[in-house]
Amino acid sequence: MMDLKEIDGQVQQLIRQVKDDTIQSMSQPIDVDEKTGRKDLVTTVDKRNEQSLILGLRKILPEAQILGEEGFGDQVTGTDGWTWIVDPIDGTMNFVMQQNHFAIMIALYHDGEGVLGYIFDVMNDDLYHGGPASGVFRNETKLEAPEDVPLRDSLIGISGPLLIENQFNLQDVARVSRGPRMYGSAGIEYVATINGELSGYISYLRPWDFGAGKVLAETLGLVVKSIDGTQLDMLSSTVVLVATQRASQEVIELAN
Repeated sequence: MMDLKEIDGQVQQLIRQVKDDTIQSMSQPIDVDEKTGRKDLVTTVDKRNEQSLILGLRKILPEAQILGEEGFGDQVTGTDGWTWIVDPIDGTMNFVMQQNHFAIMIALYHDGEGVLGYIFDVMNDDLYHGGPASGVFRNETKLEAPEDVPLRDSLIGISGPLLIENQFNLQDVARVSRGPRMYGSAGIEYVATINGELSGYISYLRPWDFGAGKVLAETLGLVVKSIDGTQLDMLSSTVVLVATQRASQEVIELAN
């Protein structure tokens, strides 16, 4: 295996190239299909991005398995060894409807522990990257841990369906906070939490939705758990909470 710093440099180069390809694709017609329904979309760009990322990641770390949202990776059933987790476009609805507020995400785990995470806020041209060994950066600027603010003094990100249906008493969570926000992309919500714009974010997420954000958030001292307060299974899909220490305690108490 190559040096971790060398891996990081090659992944940054790869994700920047895929970002450039994504921007270029937006000036051309994009084919859009439904996956599970009219609110769950996939485009030719999602598929092409995932294929490009997987091809590049296999060259960087051939021994790693790859879990990709669109199914071009491996059938991953365990977390032993090295595992890449790839979301080629996070926030596809935003990509299609707004051409804004979407991200490209990659994570690297070893034996279930986060090693490197990457969230590319494409339209702002901001790459959030790093991990426990190096810290977290926005492009070349190293980030400090966000302030440990309580729920009552902050905004909270909550996914629309969870809030509308009041699952886990999330309407009470919204009332206690200074207000809920919905960005429609887990990557963009993670970025807002990392930057201290939100004290937390709650949504039903799959591994490719939370893999990269979990690495970055935990490196900065944020809590990433299931909404019931238990540790996440990296291959499961569940309602995920990322938040400051103080806000996470309040949310978990209100939600359970």
